Parts: sequence; structure tokens; C-alpha cells
Amino acid sequence: MRRLAAVVLTAAVAAGALAGCGSESWEKKCSTNADRVIECSPDQRPEARAVTGELLDGGPYDVARDRGKVVVVNFWGSWCNPCRAEADDLETVYQATKARNVTFVGVNSLDDRDAAKAFERSFGVTYPSVYDRSGSVALKFDVTQVSTPQTLILDRQGRIAAAVRGATTAGVLQPVVERIAAEEPG
Repeated sequence: MRRLAAVVLTAAVAAGALAGCGSESWEKKCSTNADRVIECSPDQRPEARAVTGELLDGGPYDVARDRGKVVVVNFWGSWCNPCRAEADDLETVYQATKARNVTFVGVNSLDDRDAAKAFERSFGVTYPSVYDRSGSVALKFDVTQVSTPQTLILDRQGRIAAAVRGATTAGVLQPVVERIAAEEPG
């Protein structure tokens, strides 16, 4: 019951914080397909804010250090059944695209550290995750509605190029990541 209350409270805080961010106008400028993928043309992409946090395994993370790479950001929790369903697909896409200067980072929320680490071991997740028990890191991505699970794809300039609402599959995610990775740097 406490976990449910925490999820509801976090969702309410996020909704309130996001209400004034202009996320609706951002989405209106982009196209959404049947797979709940929102894609923006390069001239319509919002800049991602400065996002930093502590990695699940320790040490700092700063999304700015990945500028010049395509960055796939997945919001997840060990308690989230759709997150479990997509975990293998995310790892598959990570392995398939990392040679193209694509990196992945998870944002784990509303979890304790041991449960989050056990999830990663169980699903063979090899990319790093930011530990975000309070949801404060997720709120830094306030140019879009952040829910769990959700995946954002940042282009090489650090702009949000696409968002996948809800759980995803390799068949949905990989073509989007590859399109963004194939763009000319600019």
C-alpha cells in the first residue's frame, strides 16, 4: 500500500510540475504513430535539460558527457511489470546499436537499490542506470510527460528526438534509434 501511495504521489507531483512546461506544445509539433512513438523533426526538437545523478552502481552521471552520441534514456522500476516485459528488448537494441555511437542509460525510480540491482542482474542489463528513488532526475526531463516505463531518444546535439510512451519492443525501438543515429551531425 505504501508503494502504491508513493507511485500515486510521484505521479501527482510530476503532473503538477509538468503542467507548466509546455509539453503539450512540444508534442503538437511532432508526429505520433500507432506504436505510441512521438518523433520530432530536427527543427522541432526541444533541448533536454542538464540531467545529472548518481549511478546505481555508484559514481556520477551527467547526460552532457554523452553529447555527440545518441542517448536512449529508459525510465524503469523493478516493481513495474511492463518494465520487466521490455528489459530484454532494450538490451537487444543496446547491443545492436552501440557500435553506431549510441548509448543507453536507465533511470530507476521508486525502488530500493538492492531491488534495482537484482532486476538488472536478472535481465542481464549491461548499460548503466541512474538511481532515482525520489523521481527528481525524471522530473528534470520535464519537457515531456515522464511515466514508467517510457523511453526518450536524444539526438547527438542533446535534443529530444523521440519518445516512446509505455513499454516498447526491439521491433519498435530499434528502427527509431537507427534513424536518429543515421542523421548527419549538425
